[in-house]
Amino acid sequence: MSTEFESETEQSKTVLQIEEATVRFCGDSGDGMQLAGTQLTNTSALAGNDVATFPDFPAEIRAPRGTLAGVSGFQVHFASTDIFTPGETVDALVAMNPAALKTNVADLKAGGVLIANADAFDKKSLDQAGYAENPLEDDSLASYQMFKVPMTDLTRRAVDGLDLSQKEADRCRNFFAMGLAFWMYGRSLDPTLRFIEAKFKKLPAIAEANRRALTAGRNYGETTDAFVSSYKVDKAKLPAGKYRNMTGNQALAWGLMTAAKLSKKDLFLGSYPITPASDILHELSRYKNFGVRTFQAEDEIAAVCSAIGAAYSGHMALTTSSGPGIALKGEAMGLAVMLELPLLVVDVQRGGPSTGLPTKTEQSDLLQVMFGRNGECPMPVIAARSPADCFEVAIEAWRVAARFMTPVMILSDGYLANGSEPWRIVNFDDLEPISIKHPEGPVEGKPFMAYERDEMLARPWAIPGTPGLMHRVGGLEKQDGTGNVSYDPKNHQHMTDTRAQKVRNVAKLIGDQEVMGEPSGDLLVLSWGGPYGSCRTAVTKLQAEGHKVSHAHLRWLNPFPANLGEILGSFKKVLIPELNMGQLSLLIRNQYMVDAVSLNKVQGKPFHVTEIIEKAKTLLP
Repeated sequence: MSTEFESETEQSKTVLQIEEATVRFCGDSGDGMQLAGTQLTNTSALAGNDVATFPDFPAEIRAPRGTLAGVSGFQVHFASTDIFTPGETVDALVAMNPAALKTNVADLKAGGVLIANADAFDKKSLDQAGYAENPLEDDSLASYQMFKVPMTDLTRRAVDGLDLSQKEADRCRNFFAMGLAFWMYGRSLDPTLRFIEAKFKKLPAIAEANRRALTAGRNYGETTDAFVSSYKVDKAKLPAGKYRNMTGNQALAWGLMTAAKLSKKDLFLGSYPITPASDILHELSRYKNFGVRTFQAEDEIAAVCSAIGAAYSGHMALTTSSGPGIALKGEAMGLAVMLELPLLVVDVQRGGPSTGLPTKTEQSDLLQVMFGRNGECPMPVIAARSPADCFEVAIEAWRVAARFMTPVMILSDGYLANGSEPWRIVNFDDLEPISIKHPEGPVEGKPFMAYERDEMLARPWAIPGTPGLMHRVGGLEKQDGTGNVSYDPKNHQHMTDTRAQKVRNVAKLIGDQEVMGEPSGDLLVLSWGGPYGSCRTAVTKLQAEGHKVSHAHLRWLNPFPANLGEILGSFKKVLIPELNMGQLSLLIRNQYMVDAVSLNKVQGKPFHVTEIIEKAKTLLP
């Protein structure tokens, strides 16, 4: 959304100026917490703040209401400065029931604002959450600014007279909570009122109920004596341009469509739904008018094979999944490597093994995508660092796949996929075209050589049916040049070496690794994927304290940038924070013989900046 619109709410109470705030809504999965967080995100973006979010979904689809397993949350960090994380400790927590309070209150900072729906703290709900006593009535929450708000009762009163059932009336509580949060931080109601009008235009009574609940929440904050002040966060000084709030999955889908247009190709997605990658399929399916074709296959194997067929016929092709689906796609990915076809494989990582933590984030598929195929089967691997960066990564991955005639793996994760941040809308004409040339026939009467290679070892991309370009395809080893089946041992060695060298050649295109800070020093923090924001923020704070610390964030994980070894050797110590048990660290130690120190976390949550700072200080002189 554009930041040009802003509407201030008039307030009569004291307004405190702050630089940033982190707000979390939490309640049952049916309480509309994701919607509440999304609306606060959008209004904050429209107000000109920099924004980062962290949705938190329950793993069980239909967990019993009021239970710890059924809690859903949405965290929003908005600021007047440039930010890179969804926030550390929470400044304001809105808890809709006891289970939500119990699972989230530990993240609320001392002195933070706690808003609890007092009506939900009955004996049954307290028992379900494991509370022996009502925490709103004892001293256990004394370290917070606690506000007991009868949200259920106030919402029912607000919608009285609209002929709604009690269940329908209670569904409006999230809008009451929104209105109260909007008042606290000076957010305009106008964007959400427009959303209500568009979303519920065919349900006028529901639309009116949500409008009333939203306004009632705002008015409660303004008129009650409980709240003596509110807060104001000024606009952030972001680079000039128009911005739209985007999740990582949205940005990836848009980047893929953009890459298709840059290369003058139609886009084909063969996919099977899986959390947290399904939204890429949902998003792309909306854009048939842009030459996008989506196919929801019967399983993961059919999905990737359909994409290989699309690539063979000359289209931009991709398949999307998460770790369990990537395992199923392994043999077909090897076929794409053997055929040397451009194919994008997207892995939105989640906690494992097996079903694991399907709605939680993790970085534990790196070794899988590097080595999880039979035989010597190398593929370039690129990883996004933020929700908005998913757009750029999609374009860069396709540029490499098309230039080197190889499948490319794109790594995202649950945090990036579902999280959001402002994305500066690009001018398509400013983007570099992706040049793709298909041979039109044999050259000078010579027979067509399907595996004849250019200076980067890429073979030609011949369109089936082109006169004179007949060639053989399949999973059996190819003879270099002709592409005929070959069982010659020396040819197999040669082709294995050639495919590996072709992937190494990608380093010539991706450029050198950059370093934030001095090119040498006491400590280098080396990161990849989602921990980028936490690592960058941690290093910035350490540098401000005078420490000789720098940060290098890897986008390409196979191959590594050509100058990475030189960078690693310029620092006394290297720290690698990862949301796994040390997979990049294993690769770095093996390739560069660097005694890197790992900081590992597999709790389904991103790193806190403080975790990285504390570990870094143990390595500094």
